[in-house]
Amino acid sequence: NTANGTFALFSNTIGNNNTANGLLALYFNTEGYNNTANGNQALSYNTFGANNSANGNKALYSNTNGNNNTANGNQALFSNTIGGNNTANGNQALFNNTIGENNTANGTFALFSNTIGGNNTANGLSALYFNTEGYNNTANGNEALFYNTFGANNSANGNRALYSNTIGNNNTANGNQALFSNTIG
Repeated sequence: NTANGTFALFSNTIGNNNTANGLLALYFNTEGYNNTANGNQALSYNTFGANNSANGNKALYSNTNGNNNTANGNQALFSNTIGGNNTANGNQALFNNTIGENNTANGTFALFSNTIGGNNTANGLSALYFNTEGYNNTANGNEALFYNTFGANNSANGNRALYSNTIGNNNTANGNQALFSNTIG
């Protein structure tokens, strides 16, 4: 283990192969292993989680048992507790994710509201922003699938494509503001 910073890896007992750089980085880690935390309070609440990488202020902050997550950016994957196999790149990307798994968010506020939704991909500023439980969605473009909450199996490619969709399923929108007003169709 390597710890650099005040209280970094403070609680570690049997965890191994961890690297913590920053104030309170991996602070509560006891048994987690193969974790990397770079930044103020990165992976601070991790206890048993393994194979996580957190880079940025409070990245993966609340993670306790989640495994195989990558968070790059200020408060990326901030609320994640046990969700696994998630990737968040950008300021507050996947911010509210708690148990959702297999999600990828690239961009500031991408998949911001996601809590339990899984298998989603959001690329762009605020893509899939309001998604909470929707799954198997792909949003490529700024604010694509912005209002989606429970909709599943949607594909939106373009600025604000499927923007107003909330619970609609199995839609494909390609182009700037394509299917913009679709809500439940």
